[in-house]
Amino acid sequence: MKFLNKKLKHILIGILSVVIILGVLLFGAGMYFYNVAVVPSQKSFISNKPVAKSSPLYPGEQWYKNDAHKILWTQKSVGGNLKLDANFIPANQKTNKTVIVAHGFMGNKEKMAPYAYMFHKMGYNVLTPDTRGQGKSEGNYIGYGWPDRLDYIKWMHKVINYTGKDSKLFMFGVSMGGATTMMVSGERVPSQLKGYIEDCGYTSITDELNYQAQQLYSLPAFPRWPLIPILSGITHVRAGYSMYDGSALKQVKKNYLPMMFIHGSKDTFVPTKMVYPLYQASRGPRELLIIKNAKHASSYQTNPKLYTDKVKQFINKYMH
Repeated sequence: MKFLNKKLKHILIGILSVVIILGVLLFGAGMYFYNVAVVPSQKSFISNKPVAKSSPLYPGEQWYKNDAHKILWTQKSVGGNLKLDANFIPANQKTNKTVIVAHGFMGNKEKMAPYAYMFHKMGYNVLTPDTRGQGKSEGNYIGYGWPDRLDYIKWMHKVINYTGKDSKLFMFGVSMGGATTMMVSGERVPSQLKGYIEDCGYTSITDELNYQAQQLYSLPAFPRWPLIPILSGITHVRAGYSMYDGSALKQVKKNYLPMMFIHGSKDTFVPTKMVYPLYQASRGPRELLIIKNAKHASSYQTNPKLYTDKVKQFINKYMH
């Protein structure tokens, strides 16, 4: 009996040791992925090549850099004390109509220059904020649109205070900015907001992280689970939000305003298949535009005329 008890004790100690080692390894892996996915820094999987002069993006980039009349705006983040930065660009002819433009993962307002240029040429004021932890806005984490959605609503109120109670607003975003746009749509927004346009946003933070863990690291179902829950727990402690809350799909189910959904047919970063449940979930007037042969966040440069024409038709239809 003593021999059996001693053997059982060794087995239990062995099992406990394995569990502890596995827990340490998983937590270490969670911290690694937190630094990759949440901490703002240069990311190896994001290209920062300069825009070529032959690119459709080049005129807008140069306009934003050299010619746009940018007015610096700042505000504090919602629920925190982070200083957030934005540029307000008034239209050439005075108007109370403004498009708020949200950038993508590890982007900034300058990278949204071609879209700002597009809307400015349509005759609208444009607001281009830097999201928390990116560009010139303060913060040591990326929110994937979830905490940021409330900041964008605060920006809307700032625009209304500037352009008047009879203001008319639209929100537009690409990639993470598209997801942010959809996350905003499930909240209580000012009556002056007339609609949304999202380009290649993801269904939820965890859907996108699961997909990227599989694509970038070839991780099977285990250890993606429990790595994603561990990563979300670390994010909750260190950045103040749960990744499981950040669902664009759940948010658009509460939206009754007009929304246009845009996606590239060859998007393998936020897979094209994500757009269809999002489009189906929205309860307001909606349109879907799939740009043939466009990769992630490349729909505009792949077919700038079709993109501009469709966006202009949609926004002009509801910005009245």
